[in-house]
Amino acid sequence: MSTRSYGQYCGLARALDVVGNRWNLLIVRELLVGPARYGQLQAGLPGIATNLLAERLRELEDAAVIERQLDADSNGVAYALTPWGHELRGAVAALVNWSKPLMISGPQDDSFQPHWLVVALESLLQHKRSHTPSTIGIEVDAVTFAVSIDQTGPHVTRVDANGLPENMFHAEPMVVLGLAAGLLTIDQAIAAGDLRGDKHDLAAVFGPA
Repeated sequence: MSTRSYGQYCGLARALDVVGNRWNLLIVRELLVGPARYGQLQAGLPGIATNLLAERLRELEDAAVIERQLDADSNGVAYALTPWGHELRGAVAALVNWSKPLMISGPQDDSFQPHWLVVALESLLQHKRSHTPSTIGIEVDAVTFAVSIDQTGPHVTRVDANGLPENMFHAEPMVVLGLAAGLLTIDQAIAAGDLRGDKHDLAAVFGPA
């Protein structure tokens, strides 16, 4: 755990002692998508210095938020959230939803990586449920995700050319996020993007809960 502490017997203060340092919650965001190797984490966190990433990983590991495991593809080390670390998903989702007014201005000069949409879309759509499962493909910056809604909630997974959903929606990140946040209607999003397939499937996933 970080040597810095607020020194307060308060749940919020003690939580911030663990995850309040710069980059810590963004590391958690990366690992909510799945386990990742050091290089993958560094690539997914533009702007972080390699020594700072190593320090933050040590802090989170010491605090039992993350753990090391064997990466099956490389036989190297991968980092993953512990079960307690996974409980941060709700806090991350709350912050993503709270950020809606901050996202209206668009990316401006900020960097963007498509895989960030996994956590963002699951957070923005977290209250959606459907007895009839629906799936739409979302393509952003040449990366495709299958976004599904069923009785358990939203599920966002990256897919390749062999697993493309029947219906696809291609748009800029701001359009996809605006649609998921309820800031754009289905028709507004279609006008700003490219829908290849049935409008009803897009509405089933991204329409009002």
